[in-house]
Amino acid sequence: MFLKIDQLNQYYSGSHILRSVSMEAKLGEVTVLLGRNGVGKTTLIKSLMGLVPIKSGEIELDGVSIKRMAPYQRAKAGIGFVPQGREIFGRLSVLENLQMGLATQSANAKVPEELFELFPILREMQHRRGGDLSGGQQQQLAIARALASNPKLLVLDEPTEGIQPSIIKDIGRVIKMLAKRGNMAILLCEQYYDFAESLADHYFVMERGEVVASGPGAEMVSKGIRQMVAI
Repeated sequence: MFLKIDQLNQYYSGSHILRSVSMEAKLGEVTVLLGRNGVGKTTLIKSLMGLVPIKSGEIELDGVSIKRMAPYQRAKAGIGFVPQGREIFGRLSVLENLQMGLATQSANAKVPEELFELFPILREMQHRRGGDLSGGQQQQLAIARALASNPKLLVLDEPTEGIQPSIIKDIGRVIKMLAKRGNMAILLCEQYYDFAESLADHYFVMERGEVVASGPGAEMVSKGIRQMVAI
């Protein structure tokens, strides 16, 4: 496996938020993290990214512990992050947003042409301000910005939230294409069950801070996962 999370525990104000969470993500696969609101998915993602310190447990990337690394060090280690709500720079142009994704690369690095091939609308709008894009276009920009760093692990937190169906299909197509290449692990934290099921090579379900189910994506229907995560 490329990402390994082992026995992770996290507390907020005395509350036990993550309870001995263990999961993994492999290169060439889409690993889906499912669960209702408030079960600890976002806390797990923040712990993975170094945005909150963990109480106990281990996080490894390609066999190397990253649990004491700062967020920027994790980015340099190969993690690309697409946060919930996109968090693009609204006053910067599309091109400038993409250039921000090059922060971990060499000083003369250029925005990869492939990003415009994956998301053609960004080429058309590269000189527009990010804040002038639609929600779906901003999500495409956020994903492209994360890909600009050439990550080995792509983490997407609720990428379909508030997005029109046509762009959800485009995002799904890109995720499938990236996974198929075999050189990137993808961790998808998602509430939209149909989208998750269509992409999942492997799934994990969380309830009350614990992983309560996991298995191959092909078994999600037979295991009744939709009912487990239904709101």
